[in-house]
Amino acid sequence: MPHSYHLEKHYLERAGWLRAAVLGANDGIISVTSLVVGMAASGASSHILLVTCVAGLISGAASMAAGEYISVKSQEDIEKADLAREARELQQHPEHELQELTQIYIRRGLDRHLAEQVAQQLTEHNALHAHARDEIGILEQTAARPLSAAFASALAFSVGSLVPLLSILILPEVYLSKGIMWVGVLSLGMLGAIASYAGGVNVYKGAVRIMLWGIIAMLFSAWIGSLFQ
Repeated sequence: MPHSYHLEKHYLERAGWLRAAVLGANDGIISVTSLVVGMAASGASSHILLVTCVAGLISGAASMAAGEYISVKSQEDIEKADLAREARELQQHPEHELQELTQIYIRRGLDRHLAEQVAQQLTEHNALHAHARDEIGILEQTAARPLSAAFASALAFSVGSLVPLLSILILPEVYLSKGIMWVGVLSLGMLGAIASYAGGVNVYKGAVRIMLWGIIAMLFSAWIGSLFQ
C-alpha cells in the first residue's frame, strides 16, 4: 500500500512579498491620505486635492520601488558574496567544511555518528546548498528578490493611493476633509485585517494597530494644514 504524505504550507513562505505588499499599501493609504487631509485642512479646493493626490501617488510609488529595490538588492549582494565565499571554502577545504557541517547537526541534537552520515549524504547531494541553508541561513523561500519586491511595493503603494483618489472623486466637496480621513482609516483597518489573516496572526489586533497609526498621522497632517488657512 503506497504511503501518503502532504506538504505543509507555512506563513514564512509569504514573508517576502507580504512584507513588501503590506508596507506599500499601508504607506500608500497613510502618506497620500495624510497629504490630502493636510491640504484639505488648509482650505484647498477639490481640484487642488486631486492634483496633490495624483502627484503623491506617482512620486510615492516611484520612491517605494526605488527604496525597496536598493534595500533588497543589498541583501542579495550579501547573500551572493557569502555563497561565493562558501563555494571557495568547499573547493579548498572540503574536509574542514564537512566537519563544520557535522558539528552543526550535532549542536541541533543528532549524535555524532548520525550527524556524520547526514553531513556526508547532504554534501554528496549538494554541498553548497547544504551549507547555504544550515550554516549561513539562506533559504529558498526567503531569499532576496529585489525586482519582485520593488514591483510589489510600487503596485501596493499605487493601490493604497487609490483610496484617497476615489474618495476625492466620489465624495461631495463639503464632506471631503473628514470623509477622506474616515475612508482612509477604514481602509487601513481592512488592510491590517487582511495582512494579519495572511500572516496567520490575530486579525483584530492587526487592524487596530494599523488604524491607530493612521489616525495619528492624519490628525497631525490636518493640524499642520490648518496652520496655513
